[in-house]
Amino acid sequence: QLKLVESGGGLVQPGGSLTLSCAASGIALEYWAIGWFRQAPAKEREGVASISTLGNTRVYADSVKGRFSVSRGNRGNTTYLRVDNLKPEDAGVYYCAATDRGVGLDSHLYRHWGQGTQVTVSS
Repeated sequence: QLKLVESGGGLVQPGGSLTLSCAASGIALEYWAIGWFRQAPAKEREGVASISTLGNTRVYADSVKGRFSVSRGNRGNTTYLRVDNLKPEDAGVYYCAATDRGVGLDSHLYRHWGQGTQVTVSS
């Protein structure tokens, strides 16, 4: 059974950093593009980053360019989202998702979703 599990969220001060992880089981993650999404209270879910199967294509939302970095682990079944210089507006539940339809930030591309990890940005 395919399962995605996010971890690494937490409380961080503005300007701080976190590394979020997405661990997969039940699939060989190397064959799937991975997207990272976030959802703040009362807001729609938005795509923030996506990485292709080989890791050679990465897409970022304009709001996170230069601050977020998506990568794949060497062992294949984990992907990471490094988030730097966090702002209060970055707070929300962060989800990873898997797609076999190509890399992108459109949530409709993605068939498999994790349960999310909470990121809180506050001083």
